[in-house]
Order: sequence, then structure tokens, then C-alpha cells
Amino acid sequence: MRSVLRIVNRVLIGFIGLVLLVLGGSVLAVGLGVRPPSWWIHDGRHDVLLSTAERTKWRDQGWWWPVVIAALAVLLLLALWWLVAVVRRRRLAEVLVDTGDGAGALLRGRALESVLAAESARLGGVDRADVHLTGRRTLPEARVRLLLEPHVDPGQALQLLTVEALAHARDSAGLAALPAEVRLRGVKHRAERVT
Repeated sequence: MRSVLRIVNRVLIGFIGLVLLVLGGSVLAVGLGVRPPSWWIHDGRHDVLLSTAERTKWRDQGWWWPVVIAALAVLLLLALWWLVAVVRRRRLAEVLVDTGDGAGALLRGRALESVLAAESARLGGVDRADVHLTGRRTLPEARVRLLLEPHVDPGQALQLLTVEALAHARDSAGLAALPAEVRLRGVKHRAERVT
């Protein structure tokens, strides 16, 4: 679902940006004196976007205002859905642990995040670790950000994270798999003087 929202978000922003760029560029070009084609919405430099006749053309029709209000309401609801989908954080509240008896147990997502972050921070060469769990409670996914100390091999740090911290979290929660997206960044430090 998250990847679908990401794709919809990018396509919508790209489309809206392209439409605004074309319309704004055309208005600017006509305002600077470029002669527009006969079918274009602007006829010349002093033309308005909607003339009085165009604005009042459908006003006396009984269907006009309900259609306008319904279209604007749909646009508003789509914009609100888009805003909520973009802004909302999808943090996992709980993880379902299989206890073997068919009942299962619930593990708080924040508890697993804090344990995974603490174990990741104790790995060699890791200065700080942040972990967020996403996904579903039966199939959680981890987003890990590691701040690495200077002179640490990122490949080795990633290998240690995979073999130790993520494997321990996966095994302790009884999960078949714990996919993770890991972002590595180095600590900013002064350049060392070589003598």
C-alpha cells in the first residue's frame, strides 16, 4: 500500500506541476507579446481568463450549481485523502508473536523498536541507531538508520546488523522474516592531520 501511495503521490505532483508550468508559461508568453494559436484560452495581452459571458453562461441552468458543488466537494475530499496519506506515519503499534498454541501474543511495536535500536547501537562502529517498524502486525518491516563512526566499513556494519540485531529480533518475535530498509550515514568529523 505504501508503494502505491508513493507512486500516486509522485504522479499527481508531476501532473499538477506540468499543468501549472504549461498554463503559467503560456500566460507569461502571451503577456510578453507572443501571438497565441486561435484555439488557445487567451487571445492577447489584455484578455481575461473568464469573460463575463463565460462566467454567467450556465448560471440559469438548474443542474449547474449542484454539479459545480459536487465536483469541488470531490476535489476537496481527494486533496484531504492525499494530504492524510502523505503526512500520516505508518508506525506499527504491535507485532503478533506466534506462541505455538494457536492463540498468539501481542508485542508492543515500540518495545521491539527500542530493543532493536539498542542492540544496533551496540554494534561495532555504530554511533547511533534509529528503528521504526512498519507493515502489518503479522509481517512487520524495519526501517533502520545507522549513524556510523569514522573509518567504519559500511558493508561490515550492514553485515553485523543483518546477522546479529535483525536476526535476534526476528528470532525472538518468532517471525519467518523481518525485511529491513537500512540507511547508513557517517558521523561528521574534522579532517585528520597527516604528518
